Amino acid sequence: MQDDRREFPRWPILCVGGVVVEDESVLLVRRGHAPQKGAWTIPGGMVELGEKVEDALRREIREETSLDVEPLGLLSVFERIVRRANAIQYHYVVLDYACGRKKGRLQAGSDASRARWVRKQNLKNYELTQAVRRIIADGFKVIAD
Repeated sequence: MQDDRREFPRWPILCVGGVVVEDESVLLVRRGHAPQKGAWTIPGGMVELGEKVEDALRREIREETSLDVEPLGLLSVFERIVRRANAIQYHYVVLDYACGRKKGRLQAGSDASRARWVRKQNLKNYELTQAVRRIIADGFKVIAD
C-alpha cells in the first residue's frame, strides 16, 4: 500500500539530495514549495516507489535544474522531523550525495523557483541551515580529493 502524503505521513519518506560542485562553486536551488518554501538549499527530492536511489537523485536534480549529474559518493544520512502539536507534520530521511556535473544548461524547473551556481566564498550571503552548510563543506572536500 502506497501513501503519497508528505504532510502528516504514516511513515518516514525517503529523499535524496545532491551537492553538485564545479569550479569552486556549488549548485543551489530556492525551494518553490513547502516545506521551507523560499529557502535556498541543495537540489533533491523524494525517491519514487520502485526507483533506485541514485536514479532518483539524477531525476530530481534534472527536474529542478535541467542538469545531468553523476553521483560520486554518499556524504550523509540526514533526518528532518517537524512536529506540530502532538503530531509529526514531516519526517524525511535524506541521503545526500556528492555529484559531478555531466551536461546541461542551468535552468530552474519543477519544485525550484530559482537555481544558481554560488562561489564557495559567497555562501555566507545565503541563509542556509547548519546541516546544509555542513553537507556542502563535505561535498567540496570529496570533490577536491
